[in-house]
Amino acid sequence: MTKTAGIWADAQLRVAGLGHYYPRALVRNDPPDGPIGNDVDRLLLGSIGVRTRGVADESETEPVMAVHAATRALADADLAPEQVDLLVLGNWTQRQSIPELAPQVAHRLGATSALAFDVCGACAGFVHGVQTACALLAAHPSWATAVVVCAERFSRRVRPGSAGELVVGDAAGAAVLAKGGPGLVDSLLASDGGNAETVTAYPPNLWIRSKPELLELAVSSMVDACEELLARNGLTMADIDWVVPHPGTDLVHRRVKERLAIPTERFLTNFETRGNTGAAAIPIVLSEGHEHGRFRPGDLFLTPAVGSGWFRGALLFHL
Repeated sequence: MTKTAGIWADAQLRVAGLGHYYPRALVRNDPPDGPIGNDVDRLLLGSIGVRTRGVADESETEPVMAVHAATRALADADLAPEQVDLLVLGNWTQRQSIPELAPQVAHRLGATSALAFDVCGACAGFVHGVQTACALLAAHPSWATAVVVCAERFSRRVRPGSAGELVVGDAAGAAVLAKGGPGLVDSLLASDGGNAETVTAYPPNLWIRSKPELLELAVSSMVDACEELLARNGLTMADIDWVVPHPGTDLVHRRVKERLAIPTERFLTNFETRGNTGAAAIPIVLSEGHEHGRFRPGDLFLTPAVGSGWFRGALLFHL
């Protein structure tokens, strides 16, 4: 296998801090693997696989949760809000025309000098945000620090009483990116408008709707993203310490692990306790694991994600 340098290998960009926020209300699925709704639900979900999920109240908006997560990430990085040059907010569950949410998050955070803007990419929003932030940090000589924060209230984008309500949750997760040391190796984000209608959330209710082909599309997209990053960096799955995927459903997890031969002990999600939290899913797992001392310095991470629209991508980095 020919090894080529990842696009960030020489950029000297690192993950300097991590943080997360969970809603105060933790709802229990009882039983966690009870009856699943219609035929499409059974096809896409397999077993429910979620025991508990966070549900935000009216005061826990996306900006509020984002500020909490970003504050913790900056504290972990030992940085002040005034030192932030760029803030990128990944979110799809509260999209609006104007104003964008990111400037409000930066203002509430105290990052008064930061350029702040929103990105989407649906559940691939963290990959989108990190790749965008890396590009801007690498291009701007005087910028040194970026915050990528993802906040979602996914519980509001599913039809009440549906099977989908049992597998989604609300949360926010953040990562501080900084110049001055290796860490980020490579990233990939690709779009395919031909599959744009596979998952939709249209007005007036904005409830998410999925087509039966979602399962295979999600699995193949995540597998393709992983294989592409591994191939262009001359790596195999044996070189990866942790695979932290965007958690779609329990069935998606099982098929991705099988297709890529990922050992269960290196496949890390909190899907069972938090459900699918959209763009926040990857950073909250990273933050939890970091907080609990689960990772070793220098561990190599691969974080595949897919998002409706259609997006597929992944990050490759050392932590």
